[in-house]
Amino acid sequence: MKRVKLSLTPGIEVEFVDRELALKKVEEWAERSTRLPKVVFGPEGCGKTAWLRQSAVLLKELGFHVIYVDPLRKYFEAYTDVKEVARRLADAAAKTLGVAEIKLASLVIDLADELIRRRKRKIAILADDVFQAIGLGEAAKYVKALLGIIEYPPRSVEAIVVVVATSEGVTRREIGRHRWADLLPMWNLPKEGFKQLYDQIPGEKPSFEKVWRATGGNPHLLGELYEAKWDVGIVVDKLVERKRLAPGFTAKWRPWLEKAVEDPDALWSPDAPMELIDELEARNLIVYLLSERDSRLWAGEPPPERDAELGIGRRVAWQTPLHREAVRRALGA
Repeated sequence: MKRVKLSLTPGIEVEFVDRELALKKVEEWAERSTRLPKVVFGPEGCGKTAWLRQSAVLLKELGFHVIYVDPLRKYFEAYTDVKEVARRLADAAAKTLGVAEIKLASLVIDLADELIRRRKRKIAILADDVFQAIGLGEAAKYVKALLGIIEYPPRSVEAIVVVVATSEGVTRREIGRHRWADLLPMWNLPKEGFKQLYDQIPGEKPSFEKVWRATGGNPHLLGELYEAKWDVGIVVDKLVERKRLAPGFTAKWRPWLEKAVEDPDALWSPDAPMELIDELEARNLIVYLLSERDSRLWAGEPPPERDAELGIGRRVAWQTPLHREAVRRALGA
């Protein structure tokens, strides 16, 4: 399979690495279709976009007509001989900011329907971060529309694969209230795969162990560290600002936050305030209700059962060690 190349930071292009288990999942879905849309969620920057783009190439090589959209980046791929598909996606991407994102997200459903009407027998829809584009209030409706393509195609088909990726923890809860999708978590890269990515970074750099302990295998944070000239403090400061860890927030929840930075499973306590858990999920700081570490329940390799150094508990985890460090710094500030 051809490995895609992706931009880690401006000026640095890396080759897709690892995710063998996740790609194997895609092959399995291709063999028997996805009975429900697969909604894959996980930490920000854990590599969901890279995996989807590599999956698009894999499905193309398996003979699928593939539509991939990333509305927030106004990006798409159309692997099909129906030229009208690429033209309509390009027209949508050219729309003004705020319009293009919604157009791209919604257009994939119409285009999949069109491909089926044109007697294309193997169809794949891959949608990246569409819920941020259309708004969380529309997430469940969007998934139901995707389910409609699977359950009621305009013509008979051989296989349909539908995958949606999101970083929004609150979206998981909204969609989970219905039976319209199969939710699968994805975690940061495992250590061996992350080492392959680290080795592609040019120039002098800190030891791999130091970078691993900071990022927990998160590719996006690897890029941020490189841009910050490997200054962890700068990246943490940016996270404090981006996650709005203001004094009012930390003062309100100080006792629980102090417990959680030591052990995220403290938030699994029946006494833990759901308001705080909701806030931490909404700000993409934690992943709550981690699935059992059975690879059949995950899109790829699951995290360890527990890892205190990386901030991973059995049922709750910080998205990365740097996310935990941002909260720790905000508490100290």
